[in-house]
Amino acid sequence: MTVRTPSVAVGAVAGSGRVRGRVAQALLVLAALGAVVAVVSAVSAVADAGPATRMVETWRMLGFGVFAGVFLLLAYRPRLYAGIWELSILNKLGLSLAALSFGSETAGARAALIADGAVTLMLLAAYILARGWTAWSAARAMA
Repeated sequence: MTVRTPSVAVGAVAGSGRVRGRVAQALLVLAALGAVVAVVSAVSAVADAGPATRMVETWRMLGFGVFAGVFLLLAYRPRLYAGIWELSILNKLGLSLAALSFGSETAGARAALIADGAVTLMLLAAYILARGWTAWSAARAMA
C-alpha cells in the first residue's frame, strides 16, 4: 500500500515559501534602491560641505552605498550571510532610536527617524519572510 500526499497541499506549501521569498526580495531591492537614491542625493551635500563637515558627509554618502550593496546581497542570497541581517537591522534600529532620542531640535532627526524606521521595518519583515536566521545553520555547516 502506497501513501501519497496530496500534490495540491505540497505545492501550496512550496508556493507560499516562494511567495514569501519573493516578497522579502522585493523589500530588500526597494531598500537598496532607497539607499542608491540616498547616495545620489548625498553627492550635493558632499560637494557643498565645508572643511568641518566634508569628511562626515563623505562617510555618510559611502555608507549609503555600502548598505545598498548589503541589501542587494541579502536579496540575492538571504540565507547565506550569517550576521549581516542582524547587523543591518541593529544599525537601522539604532539610528531610528538615536533620531527619536535627539528630538526635533536636531537637524535631520525627523527625516532619519522616518527613513531608518521604515527600513528597519522592511528589514524585519524581509528577515522573517526569508527566514534569514537560517544563515547561521549554513555558516555552522561550513565551519
